Amino acid sequence: MSAPAVKTEPTDLLEARGLVKHFPVEGSEDVLRAVDGVSFAIRHGETLGLVGESGCGKSTVGRCILRLYEPTAGRIFFEGQEITSASREEMRRLRREMQIIFQDPYSSLDPRLSILSIVGEPLKIHNVGDRSERRDRVADLLKKVGLDPAYMARYPHEFSGGQRQRIGIARALALNPKLIVCDEPVSALDVSVQAQVVNLLQDLQSEFGLTYLFISHGMAVVEHISNRVAVMYLGKIVEVADATELYSNPLHPYTKALLSAIPIPDPKQKRDRIVLTGDVPTPINPPSGCRFRTRCPWAIDECAKVVPELREIRPGHMAACIRIDGYDTAPIAE
Repeated sequence: MSAPAVKTEPTDLLEARGLVKHFPVEGSEDVLRAVDGVSFAIRHGETLGLVGESGCGKSTVGRCILRLYEPTAGRIFFEGQEITSASREEMRRLRREMQIIFQDPYSSLDPRLSILSIVGEPLKIHNVGDRSERRDRVADLLKKVGLDPAYMARYPHEFSGGQRQRIGIARALALNPKLIVCDEPVSALDVSVQAQVVNLLQDLQSEFGLTYLFISHGMAVVEHISNRVAVMYLGKIVEVADATELYSNPLHPYTKALLSAIPIPDPKQKRDRIVLTGDVPTPINPPSGCRFRTRCPWAIDECAKVVPELREIRPGHMAACIRIDGYDTAPIAE
């Protein structure tokens, strides 16, 4: 009799520990604290959604992960290997495993290059195949993203925004990566096209076993595509949970406010809105203690003194708020 199969937990493809990215402010000794101590992990084959308002540091996190920005501090691990201090040559080899889909399909494609050159460029840089083999690979990739291979002789200005983003996706797939950072890949597209691109990303993930870091400020889109969701505010992650759990039972007051703003497609139904007062503080001089306290409806004096840690409140559900204790499902009193 064979031994029973042992169930193992999914292993992490990527892990960030205490990631920090500060930008110097010109003409000043101050720094802009774009990312200020972010930790998370992404398992093989899953989609981690990273959400928050514009300017919270989401895209900076994605670019630090790929070393497009050099982190100020912290550590990044890819398949267990620390890549924070990897050399330029080592990162060049890792680029085959880690790719990005940019937000703006209009500025991310070189207007002087044909689609054949744009999608085939990663293959050429990494010396994959000869000219004929690269052409065949580009044709196959265009089919995968729903475009006619005959389009490869055309130039970016001849395509719509949705088609350009499909070209960007084909380029990201060229080297068979394991991880793709999707940096707001649908926010610049018409609503009618957004669903098509999101569905395409899901189909490609299923076919190729891809892992996504999906960055967006669209809460409804993130709910549709993500397995887990991390919520960012002013350079810090304030809540992480499975998508179903986070959307049905948010714990952090900022997450609650974001979810209350999602429209309900029924004019007879009303949602209780949590309207945040004031503006987002500057990341050059963020508030003391909890960074959300200046806009939080439930802030107390202690919130100005204590920096809340991201801690597990219930299994798999983490939040950074001193007013959340134990396993209480409604810990924050009005």
